Amino acid sequence: MLAAMAYRKSILAGSLLGTVQALAADSAAAAVVDRGRQSLEGWKEKIGHYIESHGPALLGAALVMACGIYASRLVGKFAGRWLEQKPIDPPVRLLMVRIARMLVVGMALVIALGTAGVDVTALVAGIGVAGVGVGLAMQGVLSNLFAGLMIIITKPFRVGEYVELLGVQGQVDMVELFSTKLVHADRSRVVIPNRKIIGEVLHNYGTIRQLDLSVGVAYGVDLNETLAAVREILKNNPRVLKNPEPSVGISLLADSSINIAVKPWTAVPDFGPAQAEIYQAIVEQFRARNISIPFPQREVRMLNH
Repeated sequence: MLAAMAYRKSILAGSLLGTVQALAADSAAAAVVDRGRQSLEGWKEKIGHYIESHGPALLGAALVMACGIYASRLVGKFAGRWLEQKPIDPPVRLLMVRIARMLVVGMALVIALGTAGVDVTALVAGIGVAGVGVGLAMQGVLSNLFAGLMIIITKPFRVGEYVELLGVQGQVDMVELFSTKLVHADRSRVVIPNRKIIGEVLHNYGTIRQLDLSVGVAYGVDLNETLAAVREILKNNPRVLKNPEPSVGISLLADSSINIAVKPWTAVPDFGPAQAEIYQAIVEQFRARNISIPFPQREVRMLNH
């Protein structure tokens, strides 16, 4: 009986302890909620007071910023049209237009902050300090930017020229501030970071390229007639440039043939098609004129001892 009474007392004490803990937890949660509400109400009051006291200034700052963005677009369009009339490369023209727009937006931002009551001097100082950290964190991006500016200013190549560098080659499609885009003959694109270009060996073919073709003829053919036939083929091909003149001559006396070098000049877009057309025309003309194109052969003699 005494044990049963002790058990009942322990159950009662445990329930009382649980009730006290639940009440304490509820009171703590209520306190946190009250603090959050008070903090939120405080922020609402501060924001409301700031809007009431600086409402006209904020409205004026918003209007100044909107006008600045609109003005930057107008300035960009005007600058673009004006620069199109000047002998300036497209990358340089695009850079100048962007700089003009950024200057207008930056001026509008400074005026808007001053109108809103912000201490512009302290803000500029803070931006300067933050800029040092951002610059250290973005060394690769900034190096691409400065390399792009160097490429645009020094102009080692222009849009439309065919270049070879860093083991890749292609026609320059676009020169931007951070990268340069090349286009292969198969229409694939190569994007090169500008920092990889500065300081590297660059082979610039310009806007024309020279084909390096070769055809072999038999030793018994009339060489003058053969060379005249090749020159006529190049003369009749519209892709072959007249200036510089194509080069045609004997390049090698091989084991089974006399090799003739055919080196015409073409525009960069015509480089691939011209090669196929010239080879086809050579085969057809040689067949029509009975000019033999030999193939490698060996004579084997059997000796009986």
